[in-house]
Amino acid sequence: MDRIGQDIRALRKARGMTIADCAAALDRSVGWLSQVERGVTAPSVQDLGRIARLFDLNISFFFRSAARQPEEQGLIVRAADRSRIGSPGTGLAEELLSPGLTGGFEMIRSVFAPGSKSQGIRPAREKEDGGVVIAGRLVLHIDGRRFELGSGDSFQFTGASYAWENPGNEPAEVIWIVSPPIY
Repeated sequence: MDRIGQDIRALRKARGMTIADCAAALDRSVGWLSQVERGVTAPSVQDLGRIARLFDLNISFFFRSAARQPEEQGLIVRAADRSRIGSPGTGLAEELLSPGLTGGFEMIRSVFAPGSKSQGIRPAREKEDGGVVIAGRLVLHIDGRRFELGSGDSFQFTGASYAWENPGNEPAEVIWIVSPPIY
């Protein structure tokens, strides 16, 4: 339960929500949410479903390492246990590669569908992004500048607005690093 509470706190903070904002959105008390975040109270499956929907996640996100050996939990993520995050309907399918959200960064595997584009420019936030293109082509628009990236190319930027597009006919796969964690 500690891990679930830590993940909920990290998700809430990454989205700039106060504990009162989050509790209100879940129709729960601040005290209850505080106890969940501290691992004192276990949320029901129904509560986890509402929390997952609030953060645009699948409920399985909260159980991603439950079947792992105790010594692996919080350290290792097996390929079969990756959590799908985000909305694939946008042309972007993502998996969380990090074992948790409480560290200084997170790792994400992003697959951009052929011909897909981000839905507008993502505003600058106080975070650092970096990554490497594993396959395909990706165009990044960072603070109004356009960069074409191919397999093996990497990038890094801090506090910048950006947009992406995959101009190719094949999926583009990118390993993305974000600090601090946003999922």
